[in-house]
Amino acid sequence: MKKFIILIAFSVVFAGLMAQGGGVAPLAKGGKQLNFGTGFSGNGIPVYVSMDFAVHKDITITPVVNIKIDDDFKVGALVKGDYHFNYLIGIPSNWDFYAGVHAGFDFGDDFLPNLGVHVGGRWYWSDKWGLNLELGGGTGVGTTFGVSMKL
Repeated sequence: MKKFIILIAFSVVFAGLMAQGGGVAPLAKGGKQLNFGTGFSGNGIPVYVSMDFAVHKDITITPVVNIKIDDDFKVGALVKGDYHFNYLIGIPSNWDFYAGVHAGFDFGDDFLPNLGVHVGGRWYWSDKWGLNLELGGGTGVGTTFGVSMKL
């Protein structure tokens, strides 16, 4: 399963790199985007909701709230900072390739820090809606996938 997820991630990145286009940011400065979905992690099954805020044509700040379901429930809150590579590598606006860092806490039986790095991508099938996939590592390792909606 892990190899399958890595293969999908590399396929998304490769398709984005090979796509022809002018390199347009998927979110203009001041734009917002709602994200929600689920995934896999070493700390349980995450269910998340987040909101991207574009502070620059290439940079977003994203508060995230998640619930990790395992033997018990853990609630997490974190903030992500992402650099979007669309202009740099010249991919079209219906694709989004980004990498960044995140920091926050998980609340459950314990109060644990959540620090790490991540890489992700999106494919928009319309002007408003897209699919997202993100791989992360650090305090915990995990993969999330879901839906994005531009506001």
